[in-house]
Amino acid sequence: MMRGRRRLAAATLVAVGAVTFAVAGVTGTAQARTAAPAGAVTTATVPPALPALAALPARAAAYPPFTAPGKTLRLGAKGSAVKALQSRLQELGYMPGAADGRYGGATLTAVWAFQKVQGIKPTSTIAARTWRALENPRAPRVLVPRGKPTRVEVDLTRQVMVLYRGGAPVMISHISSGSGIPYTEYATWNGKRQRFSGSARTPTGDYTTTWRVKGWHRSYLGQLYNPIFFNGGIALHGALSVPLYPASHGCVRLPMNVAEVLPGMLGRGVPVHVRGAFRR
Repeated sequence: MMRGRRRLAAATLVAVGAVTFAVAGVTGTAQARTAAPAGAVTTATVPPALPALAALPARAAAYPPFTAPGKTLRLGAKGSAVKALQSRLQELGYMPGAADGRYGGATLTAVWAFQKVQGIKPTSTIAARTWRALENPRAPRVLVPRGKPTRVEVDLTRQVMVLYRGGAPVMISHISSGSGIPYTEYATWNGKRQRFSGSARTPTGDYTTTWRVKGWHRSYLGQLYNPIFFNGGIALHGALSVPLYPASHGCVRLPMNVAEVLPGMLGRGVPVHVRGAFRR
């Protein structure tokens, strides 16, 4: 995890393709604190109630109309054009945080997710091609056409997660899955220093959500925020680093603002379908 931090909008840092987040960017005013790894920002802005996310159209043609401001935006930008970007991303099921007119880390990962779904190379700059796609967006590619109406699809090829309700996407998020690079880690576990090895793969297949932990969960391979397990020790979870490439030991990392609300939207026993393969 990157240790350098600077405050930009809601305590975000962007460096060498990775994004480090405070638990922030969710609409609401209630404050909460959870145990976190040393050096992590622990104050979270959380909603007093879960957001009411409506099912989105299954076809892009059914999305509400949008006229892009057309202004080139870069990370750190502020103003009405940023707010229009955030509102449109929310409307399409992405998770940019509050529509506060500040282009920070939560908005950046939502932009990445949108660009990947649209077939645009992810970048922090919002220019003509991304604005055009926001005006005429395509829906996420369905991985399991005959899947249950409520399900999660994890696209390892595009590094995107989609939560469906009623057969339509309600949440689309950027992810970072298993790196595929074999690892050997040493950690003190159950009072003993132990050696842990693995393939760092996120296996494809069909699973269901099982147990979960609220807040920070310490595993022998690191810290997981609000983990929702679906394949043994593999979970959907928030992380302080969710780069533009697979980097985990096998779990599916999510931006912190997504992990903040996902447990309230995703119950136990929900199908999780993992498909694809990332090409470096």
